[in-house]
Amino acid sequence: MEPATWTFIILGAAMIAFISSKVPLAVVAGGVVLALWATGVRSLPEVFEGFADPTVVFIVSLFIVIESLEASGITAWLANFVVNRAGTSRKRLVLVIGVAAGMLGAFISVSGTVGALLPVVVIVTKKAGMLPSKMLIPLAFLASGGSVLTLTASPVNIVVSQAASDHGGRQFGYFEFALAGIPLVVITIIIVLLAGDRLLPDRSPESIAAPDPTAHAKRLREDYRMDVSTGALYTVEEGVAEVLVAPHSSLIGRHVLPGMTTPDDGLVVLGVRRGDHAGPLVRESEETEEAEERFELRAGDAVLVQGPWAVLERYAASQDVIAVTPPQSLQRAVPLSRKYKRTLFIFAAMILLLVTGVVPTAIATMLAAGALIVTKVVRLPTVYRAVPWSIVILVGGMIPLSRAFVDTGSADIVADLVLGNLGAASPYLALLVICVISMVLGQFMSNLATVLVMLPIAVAIAGSTGASIQPFMMGLAVCGAASFITPVATAGNLIVMRAGGYRFGDYWKLGLPLMIVYLGIAVLYVPLIWPF
Repeated sequence: MEPATWTFIILGAAMIAFISSKVPLAVVAGGVVLALWATGVRSLPEVFEGFADPTVVFIVSLFIVIESLEASGITAWLANFVVNRAGTSRKRLVLVIGVAAGMLGAFISVSGTVGALLPVVVIVTKKAGMLPSKMLIPLAFLASGGSVLTLTASPVNIVVSQAASDHGGRQFGYFEFALAGIPLVVITIIIVLLAGDRLLPDRSPESIAAPDPTAHAKRLREDYRMDVSTGALYTVEEGVAEVLVAPHSSLIGRHVLPGMTTPDDGLVVLGVRRGDHAGPLVRESEETEEAEERFELRAGDAVLVQGPWAVLERYAASQDVIAVTPPQSLQRAVPLSRKYKRTLFIFAAMILLLVTGVVPTAIATMLAAGALIVTKVVRLPTVYRAVPWSIVILVGGMIPLSRAFVDTGSADIVADLVLGNLGAASPYLALLVICVISMVLGQFMSNLATVLVMLPIAVAIAGSTGASIQPFMMGLAVCGAASFITPVATAGNLIVMRAGGYRFGDYWKLGLPLMIVYLGIAVLYVPLIWPF
């Protein structure tokens, strides 16, 4: 069987597996890799080259940067800022987040935009009493819309602009893309406002978001009957941690009282609760010998301690206690910790590198991630937990399939089929067919690979119909950004998947109406601005 035939079969099988949602995404990606090698479509080195692709490096590095933004309290501060300005109204939050995603997406990549705003959106939605799943898919889609606002927002824009110049047209101006991009962003925001709540799923994220310090402190004050403010419990330098005495702990049998300090770490004991008791065992005013006897620790007793964050983290990791809530998650909920200045400086430097294009995007994020680790903003154990390895496997496994589609001649088969059936048809019909095929391919291939596949077809059709190349190239740019049906369509879609708790089939309900809008703008609106 020909390699092109095998490629179509493998692509079709992967699509069926993805849509069924019965097989884990990483397993499907692994199956694609094995199938490409077993059928001889790709050699052994080629089937694994996707894991060394800059996109994979970019995603891994970006999640490390996201983790540092959360750990340093920057996302908590930004979330408070947004909520204070926009309140907790869903409509206002959609407007603020939509405008922010569109504007940021105009100057950095889609995945960079999503990575920068994702932790903020998660915290903002929690403060507003919303599920993150109601806002994260719109974030990814709006970032894609923002990629059609400027020439450098996406590699696709640069490719189609140069192609237009090479085939009898002219290059597009830097902000000329905004003539098509602004309607896309505006209409996307309107659709999310009017129908987003019904079209987006109610999903609980896989990872638990950082708790709200105010609510957490209120619960602790009630449980331990303490008359202290939230500001006294959680500061930039210090915090509190509630721990349980572990079975076989060396603490069992020790006597403790509120106000004393732990012998090894110097943490202050704020309160103690018996494991089988509804309330605190004693208050600071009870200083009798009888009370002291009642504080002999047993397995399962709860102890509330206060001290520096680093010491709390080390204490909670010991084998003697079990942390009820990890101190790390509490610390990141405190706005602007002591590490925020170095984090902000490194993040700003990364954004500058992404905007200017001095180095490739993967190098920019890799430099930022390395700097954050070296400066101890994040530590290696935290880094390993922060990276969504299933997504890394998914991307690395699908890249060889995308390349095989071009290398085996599968793309040429599609091109010949289109040209053979269209002939000298109406340029509107030709543009419609090109855009539809681009959108279909773009749900399983990168938008750049899709546009590179469709580019020679669009050029040939424009020449055969005697039409201007400009509307075909701009139409490709618009449809190249319409990757909304599947999570594997763009890195942005993948990045929000874990944080939103999404499944493979959650994207199409909002994505399909948006794709129809993008198709309408590409086929009907674009020729009005750039005539045939």
